[in-house]
Amino acid sequence: MKLIEVNTPELAQEFLMLQVRMYKNDPNYIRPLDKDVHNVFDPAKNKLLRDGEAIRWILQDEKGKSVGRVAAFINKRTAKAAEQPTGGMGFFDCINDQEAANMLLDACREWLKERGMEAMDGPINFGERDKWWGVLLDGFYEPTYCMPYNFPYYQQLLENYGFQLYFKQYTYYRKIDEEIPEKYRAKAERVLADENYHFRHLDKKQLGRFTNDFREVYNKGWAKHEGVKAMTEAQAAAIMRQLKPILDERIMWFAYYNNEPVGFFIAIPELNQLFKYNNGKLDLWGKLKFLFNRWRGACKTMYGIVFGITPEHQGKGVEAAMIVSAGKVVIGNPRIPYYDLQMNWIGDFNPKMMRLVEQIGGRIYKTHATYRYLFDRNKEFVRAKIMH
Repeated sequence: MKLIEVNTPELAQEFLMLQVRMYKNDPNYIRPLDKDVHNVFDPAKNKLLRDGEAIRWILQDEKGKSVGRVAAFINKRTAKAAEQPTGGMGFFDCINDQEAANMLLDACREWLKERGMEAMDGPINFGERDKWWGVLLDGFYEPTYCMPYNFPYYQQLLENYGFQLYFKQYTYYRKIDEEIPEKYRAKAERVLADENYHFRHLDKKQLGRFTNDFREVYNKGWAKHEGVKAMTEAQAAAIMRQLKPILDERIMWFAYYNNEPVGFFIAIPELNQLFKYNNGKLDLWGKLKFLFNRWRGACKTMYGIVFGITPEHQGKGVEAAMIVSAGKVVIGNPRIPYYDLQMNWIGDFNPKMMRLVEQIGGRIYKTHATYRYLFDRNKEFVRAKIMH
């Protein structure tokens, strides 16, 4: 077997097609959009490449057939935030062969060591955590948009190599018409009876106002956490601009107390239920397919991307009241086709958020894992810190 560095457009395309061929007989596999993977390694699209580094390899067998792929990268913003300089490994796909997996992972390790790293996390993304993060351990259903999907044996390949569990990632699920647990429904009813609270969904005509409300709640709820910076007006506006082409205002809800924003639940249509018909392409024909399938109601799942309550209103039932309010609009409405909800993953280092989602009836549907490999095999391994 031999490793080939991806350094031509043809090899970049093979980097994509290797996965497509591997999973062609798996009914749950959904081919990612080509552009979503290409953009990770395009300096014009991924600003982390301005001062970071990335490399990709394809592994071929003796007959010249591609049997594996992997990427390694250094995100200089996060590399030194860990106990030791830590790089990343991602976009890992491999046949069920430990020798092949070891060759791919050895290449990542040596490349990172040469650049001063002392550990590698993986499989992760060269970018934000909301995409291509983790290896799937349980819940081998259709993947949500830009979330990893893999064969069950990947866990063994990585653990046999020496990777250790850094944190687990839970995707939660609930059906739209399910009642929330009685204990929390009673809390919700008390909040709904309080005239100081009110709840409403986003209105595109007032997008600027809701963008500010989103930023205000986010900064009260998240900016106090270690390593999390306050969101600027420009950042909030950029997030909403990105969401605008795909948002459904009826499933993006806000909570207010005395007209001050105190919570939000931001969901979007689950895009993979539309992109599954595109075969990786989003050219003109691909965009027409997307619009047609959205028009005909092919998307039956809401995807919750972020959920937050300001600290002083947590534990009062505001989150449950928001879900009940949303249900009154969504459930039974023939023009709103959603059947169920999946939520963006929550790390096991965030028990408070896990409890919050469980309070509204969420249950664990999929489990991914982020692993860490320490180059010094004698060094004590430490899991991700619990957020309090």
